[in-house]
Amino acid sequence: MKLPNRLIPERIEAGIDEVGRGCLAGPVVAAAVILPPECSISGLHDSKKLSPKRREELASAIKEQALAYAISEVPPAEIDEINILQATFRAMNKAISALSTLPEYLLIDGNKFKPQTNIPFETIVGGDDKVASIAAASILAKTYRDRLMIKYAEEYPGYDWEHNMGYGTPRHLLGIRKLGITPLHRRSFAPCQPTLFDSL
Repeated sequence: MKLPNRLIPERIEAGIDEVGRGCLAGPVVAAAVILPPECSISGLHDSKKLSPKRREELASAIKEQALAYAISEVPPAEIDEINILQATFRAMNKAISALSTLPEYLLIDGNKFKPQTNIPFETIVGGDDKVASIAAASILAKTYRDRLMIKYAEEYPGYDWEHNMGYGTPRHLLGIRKLGITPLHRRSFAPCQPTLFDSL
């Protein structure tokens, strides 16, 4: 089933989503996308439900057809300083402010948002499966962050980031236990704190 590009076709709406909130390493990344009302990209859905190859194909189509898009990130040190929820809001707001076209309305995936703009907005739980612009933002954020973590895996081998993208899988936790944490780990997250392994 094709998702609607906008809730109100004549209104300039930006879909916003983020990835990486639950990761132990790497930035949280957000994207904002404005699709034209007549845009037709087949297969736009929640990025987590798509294969990496399909995500990359859709990301290219989104970048070609979107009226505007922007991707932003907040690094691990900043996440530790302000907490992951505030970092998520900051990444979303950075993406919104970087759009080359000013949206009239914001569609935020999730149930919470703290705006740094006067643009009206609404939050939509499961929005990446309900509105195409949010799904597009999810795909851009996910493909951007995955490429970043694969690159970081070359700099810091032993954590399996090329497969887990920084999430707390058994191989990632084993890497932390054997090698310790890197500058890209979120020190405020419990699994990145050495005391977790004191009794192991």
